Amino acid sequence: MGTALVIENDPTDDPRRLGEWLVEGGLELRVLRPHAGDELPDDLDGYVALVVLGGDQHAYPAPDGTPGAPWFPKLEGLLRKAVRHRVPTLGVCLGAQLLATAHAGLVERSPSGPEVGPGVVGRRDAAESDLLFRYVPLIPDVLQWHSDEITELPRAATLLAASTRYPHQAFRLGDRAWGLQFHIECDTAMIAEWARGSALLAELGYDEDLVVAACDRVMADVEEVWQPFAVRFAALALGELDDDTRRSLPLLGH
Repeated sequence: MGTALVIENDPTDDPRRLGEWLVEGGLELRVLRPHAGDELPDDLDGYVALVVLGGDQHAYPAPDGTPGAPWFPKLEGLLRKAVRHRVPTLGVCLGAQLLATAHAGLVERSPSGPEVGPGVVGRRDAAESDLLFRYVPLIPDVLQWHSDEITELPRAATLLAASTRYPHQAFRLGDRAWGLQFHIECDTAMIAEWARGSALLAELGYDEDLVVAACDRVMADVEEVWQPFAVRFAALALGELDDDTRRSLPLLGH
């Protein structure tokens, strides 16, 4: 058994289904809630993986330089250490944005407007040689809920998935750190909580009940794609996954 450090940035975005899948994959989880006063560690000693969840905050600072949350500078430091020391890392939505900003990427209010509800993303060619994404379908189902986006990836990042309006949907840094702009952890109850009185839905003119129902209809499809992805991530963290990404094609006639 190995322990993954999970950072919950917002009380409305807990590990939920992603946490269940990681446990199914053999990981133990230690969930820290800095929004509730938990202190972040100085390093990742004793952890086999780092998972950073979403939240309503901004990954970029306010005009006066104040970070989106008081713990973000330290969290970005942990993300840099994770990449440097090849600790398997997964950032989801805000977590992906923080992974990007920690490595000189750019996150801004999306010029394309908010993205909310069920959708699909398109796998890029680079995913063919990726440890996790090469087993993801070409056009996987995802859940979206964001107003900000990664407008510039870190220079060393590899783009793994994109969509028409939001080109940076998934990326990898190094060989063991992944960022997902979309959500894979949500269940219907979580979406319903987000939708209740949502200013974002009001801005878009979306009906709360219709959005929740639409998300509910794709929950099984999301699980079909992302549960195996999470289990493979857990296997990588536990040293049970062959991380040789070299692939050879058979010769014609053999």
